[in-house]
Amino acid sequence: MKLIDLYIIKKFLGTFFYAISLLILVVIIFDISENIDDFLRHRAPVSEILFDYYINFIPYFINLFIYLFTFISVIFFTSKMANNTEVIAILSSGVSFMRFLRPYLLASIMLGIMSFYLGNFLIPKTNEIRRVFKDKYMSDLLRDKDRHIHVQIERGVFIYVENYNVKQNTGYKFTMERYNGPEMTYKLLADRIELNKEGEGWILHNYFERKIDSLHETIRKGRMMDTVLKLEPADLYDIKEDFEVMNYWELKEHIDSGKLKGNSGVTVYEVEMHKRLASPVAILVLTFIGVALSSRKVRGGIGMHLGLGILITFTYIMFLQISTVFATYGNLPPALAAWMPNILYAVLGIYLVYKAPK
Repeated sequence: MKLIDLYIIKKFLGTFFYAISLLILVVIIFDISENIDDFLRHRAPVSEILFDYYINFIPYFINLFIYLFTFISVIFFTSKMANNTEVIAILSSGVSFMRFLRPYLLASIMLGIMSFYLGNFLIPKTNEIRRVFKDKYMSDLLRDKDRHIHVQIERGVFIYVENYNVKQNTGYKFTMERYNGPEMTYKLLADRIELNKEGEGWILHNYFERKIDSLHETIRKGRMMDTVLKLEPADLYDIKEDFEVMNYWELKEHIDSGKLKGNSGVTVYEVEMHKRLASPVAILVLTFIGVALSSRKVRGGIGMHLGLGILITFTYIMFLQISTVFATYGNLPPALAAWMPNILYAVLGIYLVYKAPK
């Protein structure tokens, strides 16, 4: 690695960490001012505010805006190099533009690997602590699902609950059906179902049980019955953005389980999984766009490059959000929703690199 490579990598990473560190301080100050009422009302200890919430907030924030600040950092220091005629001197010395891109590629790969590790492994662990704090002092993370809950707890076994109360761990108008192929072999109904005090098994109230075989059927009913089902309370209520505490493998397992149970909200988790893979690649794509835009010396200087760069970055973020909404509430495949911005902006990056000064 030549001296010029080390120079550019040092400029790249130094500008990135300096810029995002300053913004983290600003965001923390604004976040404190916004949540100070909740902290005081719930008497949150200062040590928990600092170490459980804000220390664990930093990795989440870095990864949330990593490709934005990568792009801004590239635009900023490369424009400065162009204005100081450093880029012209490098290219005039016989270095090709593709060779000039090498240190940018190495630095963006480093940041991409960091983003992949943060998003898929470190942040889920830090979010566990941060979400416990939020649930205790800021907002309740549990919420009731909509009415008419359908769950497949295992192959051929289907559960229906009209509605479920999270605080009381009680469901109403319960039905369980077991099928052998197209034929129903068992049906269990109850007016009310509640989790027992030990948290294992369920208590059915005013139940009606029907067993069916090829020759006859057996009917039984009663006021109360203890039973063990492969039904978890979490199958009957939502946890707000619980994918935040799942690493990549847990997220994938949750998606497979959700598809088996017929969970209509599994698309949100699929989009999140693909975004965690696409985000590191976005760092590389936006890096090359930034170099191609800012390596040319223009009359507007750094201001012109920064303005154009911020415009492109925010259109990227907006396009990503739009595609996410179409995947969540429409028919757009989750993988395509996460990767489409990268594909389109990669085409733009190739064009800009081709048109860049050589």
